[in-house]
Amino acid sequence: MTPGADHIPPPARAWDAAADRFLTYLATERGHAANTVSAYGRDLAAFLDHLEARRVTDPTAVQVRVVITFLEDAERRGLTARTRARRLATLRGFFAYLVRESVVPADPTRDLHTPRLGQRLPRTLSVTDVGALLGSDDETLLIARDVAMIELLYATGLRVSELVSLRVSQVNLEASYLTVVGKGRKERAVPVGHLARERLLAYLATVRPRLLGNKRSPHLFLTRAARPLSRQGFWLRLRHAARRAGLDGPITPHTVRHAFATHLVEGGADLRAVQMMLGHADISTTQIYTHVARDRLRTIHRKHHPRG
Repeated sequence: MTPGADHIPPPARAWDAAADRFLTYLATERGHAANTVSAYGRDLAAFLDHLEARRVTDPTAVQVRVVITFLEDAERRGLTARTRARRLATLRGFFAYLVRESVVPADPTRDLHTPRLGQRLPRTLSVTDVGALLGSDDETLLIARDVAMIELLYATGLRVSELVSLRVSQVNLEASYLTVVGKGRKERAVPVGHLARERLLAYLATVRPRLLGNKRSPHLFLTRAARPLSRQGFWLRLRHAARRAGLDGPITPHTVRHAFATHLVEGGADLRAVQMMLGHADISTTQIYTHVARDRLRTIHRKHHPRG
């Protein structure tokens, strides 16, 4: 046996170690959110399974054809162009990292093109829909909390992870704004409108103390056990609120975030200001709301113009 051979990691373990280092790099150095890192991890796990099935054990043996067959397999299994594009983006980031770390000499994804994507307009809500969502006559403790959360979500356009992790110290109701740390660990300040401010004041005065009981918590929105509500928990509560309001179709926290941005753009808000409030790193992400607004204007024109 070669000296030290028992310390050489098996090929599969070496791939796993490289993937783990890459995911750690994304979380610690790039500052990606935990959900984003998990998505990268799922894509990499699928790719490593693909390599194992084809007995590709040497990192330098990963040629462009191996990546192409991985994407072709995904297409045959019915994965959408958007999912395949995300997987390719994951592999590009992974191999760029391996090149920088001198694990592989070249990036096999360099000359691959992203699958063509159609323009997918986000589902949104009308102003009337939002009013119905917030117009509950039921004043039970949890519903009062839910309405306060939905009101704040619509007023600020927060991501659901930002909403459920809010701390009381992040909200300044005297100055009517809150601060959040979003993707990339970037802090931003977001205004809180009059109605959301009034709803929050009422929640803080009457609902939160009853949920808190004799316990302590820095978090703004609490369960009956005085713990912060989870993302999944709020999604379920929002679904119940939509049913009570008689709204059809799936309504998610992201739907309310879309409504916030769409209604601002339709009202003439500056796109850069909307970008800052949403926490988008690139304004091209925010520009989709101009398409939503134009699409709604065309619908109104066709419905009401005599030659529409």
